[in-house]
Amino acid sequence: MNQYNLNLSIILPTYNEEKNLEFIIPEILDLMKRKKYENYEIIVVDDNSNDNTVKVIKKIKENTPNVIFIERKEDNSLPLSIYEGILNSTKEYIMWLDSDGSMGVDAIEKLIEKLIESKDIVFVGSRFVKDGGYKGKSLDNNQKSVFSILEVSNSEDSLIAIYLSLIFNKILEKILNIGVKDLTSGFIVGKKAYFRESMFENFVYGEYFIKVIVDLYILGVEIKETGYFCKPRVYGFSKTSNNLLRLISLSKPYILTAASLRKDIRANLR
Repeated sequence: MNQYNLNLSIILPTYNEEKNLEFIIPEILDLMKRKKYENYEIIVVDDNSNDNTVKVIKKIKENTPNVIFIERKEDNSLPLSIYEGILNSTKEYIMWLDSDGSMGVDAIEKLIEKLIESKDIVFVGSRFVKDGGYKGKSLDNNQKSVFSILEVSNSEDSLIAIYLSLIFNKILEKILNIGVKDLTSGFIVGKKAYFRESMFENFVYGEYFIKVIVDLYILGVEIKETGYFCKPRVYGFSKTSNNLLRLISLSKPYILTAASLRKDIRANLR
């Protein structure tokens, strides 16, 4: 098989993910070697971790020129960490995903294959469409979602958070009505030129992704969801609370963001 000029930056925003990075990065590198992809880079943007994440990345980077490491010292910000990775990207296409191992190398491979087939389309890794779900359990409309979620066990993930994520995305989908089901995915690939600073600034956490999707929609960029199974966290702790009331409180910025962006959608459709 001939080598393929991927021209892709894979951005991994990190915060206290030392053990997960020890297997995520080697798995991505193995994928690139196996598929004979060339012209790619892995950009790790650390958001001021207080574990050994920095040491782990520096060790990996010693013998891996494809790995770029950026240390952020500002206030913690997932959206700005991602955007800093985009700013430092040297490739035409970018992908970003969580660094907790939930988006496995098989899912990364699937999105890359989709990108190769259609380079003008933005592909979103989705838990809520065909071939998507949690820990091998489908969450599409033909499955009993609640019972599927309850089978997710023996991991560091929050069952409450998983269940609320499903309900929450259905609410966001109803508010926006733009044909995207997983509006908090955080797993995406597309042309670097599509992504702008305004999509990331002034956001605290995952609500930024709603802005990304809505802005792409308003710009007329075609968006397609690709199902993937969200894997359970193996190491470390979820950044999402296990407390129901806390989770409901955290949902407020998402709802407010969606409500505000709904107005933008309507204004641009006039």
